[in-house]
Amino acid sequence: MTSSPRPILSVRDLSVSYGAIKALHGVSMDVYEGEITCVIGANGAGKSTLLNAVMGMVRPESGEISLEGKPLARKSHQVVAQGVSLVPEGRKIFAPLTVDENLTIGAFPRKDKLQVKKDLEWVYTLFPRLKERKGQYAGTLSGGEQQMLSIGRALMSRPRVLLLDEPSLGLAPILIKEIFKELARINREGVTVLLVEQNARQALMLSHRGYVLQTGRIVMYGPSADLLSNPDVKAAYLGKLKI
Repeated sequence: MTSSPRPILSVRDLSVSYGAIKALHGVSMDVYEGEITCVIGANGAGKSTLLNAVMGMVRPESGEISLEGKPLARKSHQVVAQGVSLVPEGRKIFAPLTVDENLTIGAFPRKDKLQVKKDLEWVYTLFPRLKERKGQYAGTLSGGEQQMLSIGRALMSRPRVLLLDEPSLGLAPILIKEIFKELARINREGVTVLLVEQNARQALMLSHRGYVLQTGRIVMYGPSADLLSNPDVKAAYLGKLKI
């Protein structure tokens, strides 16, 4: 008999404003251990704000964020140390540094140097192209390779929960397919994932559960397969499937 999944990351009644603009209105959600949870929605829905609030990069007006039932820290470096790491929108790699140096920086909160070396090899196993370019300056990589590097850097902190903000942004379809394939593999190897993604079809096909965020409010949630077949989700976010 298998045990039911349990939330590892929980958000309760989260509200965030930028001046007079309300970005999130009482958002609540759960990310279950061992699963991929996605948040879909249009531009400006509040998806990035949600991740930034979890990471301590914006201060909520109200609400609670917890990891395994304990309050999550309010400063980003403390959040990383607790076990949550972010792959930011736009990659934000350190262009003047090499691939190897970027990955090493991702392990900054860790003291277990031997395991860090093993994890570096793990990342290179996940993304062989990064290993081929380990001594290359990150700014000279292609867009897809930079996204791999951004994911690898976040993994070097050995997160319990990996947050990803629009990982498919600006990538060709063949690269998007490759990135999502590796995200599935990362999840199978024990990393819980919270994915924010405008490519709703890809996100729902990859994930176990999904939330629909609309103008700062959760308007729908459930198993991803159910959302994929929901006529309202189809009409608003999926469009016509291209053959």
